[in-house]
Amino acid sequence: MAADTAQSIDHPALKRPKVSDREPLHPGYLRVGEEVPPASSVDIKTVDIVDPEIWRQGKYWELLERLRNEDPIHFTPDSFVGPYWSITRYEDIMAIDTDHKRFSSSWEHGGITLGEPLEDFEMPMFIAMDEPRHSEQRKTVQPAVAPNMLKEYESLIRSRTQGLLDSLPVGEPFDWVDTVSVELTTMMLATLFDYPYERRRDLTRWSDVATNMNNPDICPGGEEQWKQEMMTCLTTFMGLFQERGAMDEKNDLISLLAHGEKTRNMTPMELLGNVI
Repeated sequence: MAADTAQSIDHPALKRPKVSDREPLHPGYLRVGEEVPPASSVDIKTVDIVDPEIWRQGKYWELLERLRNEDPIHFTPDSFVGPYWSITRYEDIMAIDTDHKRFSSSWEHGGITLGEPLEDFEMPMFIAMDEPRHSEQRKTVQPAVAPNMLKEYESLIRSRTQGLLDSLPVGEPFDWVDTVSVELTTMMLATLFDYPYERRRDLTRWSDVATNMNNPDICPGGEEQWKQEMMTCLTTFMGLFQERGAMDEKNDLISLLAHGEKTRNMTPMELLGNVI
């Protein structure tokens, strides 16, 4: 396992956050728990698929179907994340995804997520790069999830899954997402990063924080707390990156990045973007 270069984050509880009542993120959005109206009753021109309650209540299928059938290239001029397009038809998605000259995935042009990044905290990452840099960096880490490596992990995945399922309570409710889905995923992420297994929930926390700066249940301190926790993540992985670079190359993701011709000299923020 990784050496003590990794820093455990100082947080009172690394459980999945619960959802508390709060003001809607944007005018016209629903409050937590407020019923999402039937998709058939919504004016297609006003559909804003970003409203969190649509997703929390699982009511997005009908809206996406309407968009696909009635307005497959849909523009939302005003939302919590600013103006954006919704492309919902397969043929259009493929046409855009394969046309790198006209449609960019680069973080320099907005990236692959909604909203504008903080000007002083941009995180380049290979999934938000255009060719040829995208393929150059992707090839560097592919050995970590190559078929032969996944075959080696098979018995480990089975034993962890069996042990976790056998440990579940019987006859009483429990949080499947946190206890099973998140835990199994985090176990394997720790293995892929060769991150200290006993501190694997650091990874869960950082992932939650990275995408929830405006969520008071996860980041009650807003932008300041978000930056502090992201810097803790960066400091931790920068230490591991430097440590692995001084050692013989192994098949964990950090070691591959530290030794890769196209990634060994990446900036700290680029490292953070790739691990997050």
